[in-house]
Amino acid sequence: MRISATSLLMTLCIGTMGVLVSVSAHAQNRTIRGSDTVALRSGESEELAELYYQRNCVSLLNKPPQVEIVQGPPGVTAEVKDAMVLPREFKCPNPIKGVKLFIAAKTIEDPSYSTLILRITYDTREGERKQSETINLYLVP
Repeated sequence: MRISATSLLMTLCIGTMGVLVSVSAHAQNRTIRGSDTVALRSGESEELAELYYQRNCVSLLNKPPQVEIVQGPPGVTAEVKDAMVLPREFKCPNPIKGVKLFIAAKTIEDPSYSTLILRITYDTREGERKQSETINLYLVP
């Protein structure tokens, strides 16, 4: 059975168009894989994480970590509150000096889905350390 050149060309065009359509559909999706997704309503806040800097279950912080929003929707704030935290992944037996990271949403007019990028700065005995966190954020009025 022979395939004509026109049929082959048509098949390639349709296949290429299908690939381009699927690529553009993925480009519209702003979800960052591997990042947490958090949903907030107007006036709500949520604890995101416990922050600390340690070695051998001893805190190396000179002062509490600071957080700033590098990119995010208007009306969203990030703050830290002093706390004694327990680094469970390091199997520490006692809490150490650290902070809890919270994000809050003020009044939200319209639902939105965006990316929130935070920069966390640790002032440690080993010097200043910076880390970025990316969160998929869904805001609901």
